[in-house]
Amino acid sequence: MRHYTGIDKFIHSFDQALRSLVPGTTSAQRSNPSENTETKLAVSEARHVAGLMRVNHSGEVCAQALYHGQALTAKLPNVRREMEFAAIEEQDHLAWCEDRLKELDSHTSLLNPVWYGLSFGMGAIAGIAGDKYSLGFVAETERQVSLHLQHHISQLPPQDERSRKVLVQMNEDELHHRDTALKAGGVDLPLPVKITMTAISKLMTKTSYFI
Repeated sequence: MRHYTGIDKFIHSFDQALRSLVPGTTSAQRSNPSENTETKLAVSEARHVAGLMRVNHSGEVCAQALYHGQALTAKLPNVRREMEFAAIEEQDHLAWCEDRLKELDSHTSLLNPVWYGLSFGMGAIAGIAGDKYSLGFVAETERQVSLHLQHHISQLPPQDERSRKVLVQMNEDELHHRDTALKAGGVDLPLPVKITMTAISKLMTKTSYFI
């Protein structure tokens, strides 16, 4: 097995950050769920959907950062591999959201570097705290992401099947990641940690919708 130096790990982490933050650098491994689906939206509807998809894209940037940070500091090899696999699967979500934003003639959030940095730090701290807490952090993150996705699905215009199919598939994946983390030994996080995560999530949601 190859031994990676600190410089190797830094370069790898930097590459992961760039792929998560620079539009057009992430490709989906799975087909887009909205393929062969036609949707026509009014200008005001398209603007609203773009805001929702921008928030969801930022959420996936945060998820990438969390997994990258946790994989860097996870103690057990199997937990590290689980984090890396989840991050790869989440890349599909990044690409799908970005595709939809392009279709809506919109853009990703300008604040994504901030969200990535904060989330990476939180993920790294969770990994240092121990694998059971790291897995618990994943489970709580995915639970909160799922709630956001369900709320956004309910806000979509009735005819917007393209966005709906993407968000429904994303929600299924997030719930699967949550269940996997719990089965692997994730524990319930302390209430102050949950409150902090919720506060950051709300801040990201309210700002990324517009910026």
